[in-house]
Amino acid sequence: MSAVAAAAAIARGIEAAAPGHFDVVQIPMADGGEGTVDAFLETGARRVSATVRGPLDAPVEAAFALDGTTAVVEMAAASGLALVFTAERDPLRATTYGTGELLRAALDAGASRIVVAVGGSATNDGGAGCLQALGVRLRDRDGHELAPGGGALRQLAEIDLADLDPRLAEVDLEVAADVDNPLCGPHGASAVFGPQKGASPDDVALLDAALSHFADVAAARLGADVRDEPGSGAAGGLAFGLRAFLGASIRPGVEVVGELRGLPEALDGADCCFTGEGSIDAQTLRGKTVAGVNAIARAAGVRYVIAFGGRVTSDAEAALAEQGVVTVPIADRPLSGADSMASAGHLLERAAARITRLLRA
Repeated sequence: MSAVAAAAAIARGIEAAAPGHFDVVQIPMADGGEGTVDAFLETGARRVSATVRGPLDAPVEAAFALDGTTAVVEMAAASGLALVFTAERDPLRATTYGTGELLRAALDAGASRIVVAVGGSATNDGGAGCLQALGVRLRDRDGHELAPGGGALRQLAEIDLADLDPRLAEVDLEVAADVDNPLCGPHGASAVFGPQKGASPDDVALLDAALSHFADVAAARLGADVRDEPGSGAAGGLAFGLRAFLGASIRPGVEVVGELRGLPEALDGADCCFTGEGSIDAQTLRGKTVAGVNAIARAAGVRYVIAFGGRVTSDAEAALAEQGVVTVPIADRPLSGADSMASAGHLLERAAARITRLLRA
């Protein structure tokens, strides 16, 4: 379900259980992953499309949201895992080049502030492809431009910034990250997210070493090392590349989206906050929507925070309970994953109604 559809389903459940009793404000949210651009388009932002290079080089039609001079770019639209068939996933070759082309398109459209939502990537190249699309030259010892993908970073010997798009120096660039992982190591981009992108254990070790080498060469060229900053491992290290080379700030995606959507103001004086996501699990605690919305709600003094999930793991339930969040699985009977997803709207509406009756009581 999209965030818009989920918010509407919750609202219907509240109204069904307590007609006219509650004032309901719907703010479809995103955490920097897929759906971030759609959340802004639903509020009136303009859709701008561009044909860019996909993660495995085939052209794809991608879009970003433009509201005045603020652009919201979703890397998944150009370099996302959903663009690659499962059997073709290859983080050694997958590139963020198309994301760089999308950033260029945002600059061409007059954006002076660009928010890059970096969840849902098929890539593990540290943002190298994105930087190449923006004019950074990455060369091996023989002076040849590096091939696409994270695997090629092992050959990096020289970084040339002479052709970097000068407009980037005048742009406020923010990375909306949906995780807080560093670039390298056991909690880094390769080890944690590489397997879901098709990396074998040997690939993970190779990619981690390649990203570490990239960070070494970048630190020597730029004079600063940001590989251990929280969130630098987001999107296979794209956040690292944008931070190290372009000075982007890395912020929790929920915080950025909430700020742009007016969530803190809407929660001021609210009695309850209903939120949720497809799977409430260990990753939820590392910057996903539920944890981020809860932080904003608590800061606003909201008493009840309810999180609905297609599934809820016991460890996440316990951890969120310590933060004052009540987690609610939406399934009302034993269901397969496919059946649960097919009935998600109905199940979410019914779950919201049950919780609303409880709150009224």
